[in-house]
Amino acid sequence: MNTYDQHTAQPLLINLLDWEFNSNGIEKKFMFKNFNQALGFIVQIGILAEKVNHHPELFNVYNKVNIRLFTHDANGVTDKDFNMAKEIEKLLEQ
Repeated sequence: MNTYDQHTAQPLLINLLDWEFNSNGIEKKFMFKNFNQALGFIVQIGILAEKVNHHPELFNVYNKVNIRLFTHDANGVTDKDFNMAKEIEKLLEQ
C-alpha cells in the first residue's frame, strides 16, 4: 500500500477542493446552515464509511464538520483516503 507525504500528496489534492495535507492526514472543514444539516452529513458519511470499510475522524460543533482521513493500518495517507474524500465530495452534490 503506497503512502503519501506532504509533497507526494499535492498532485492528488489538486482535484479535491479545499482538502489539505496536515499531520500525516488529509483534512477538510465544512460549514452548514444549521446543526441538523451538519448531523445529516455526518450520518451520510457514516453509511459510506461502513460500505467501504474506511472510517474517518469526524468532529462536529453545531454547524461545522471537520473531517480527517488517515489509513491507520498503513500509518499514513493512502489511496483509500483520497478515494474516500472523493466520495464525501459526491455526497454534497446530491
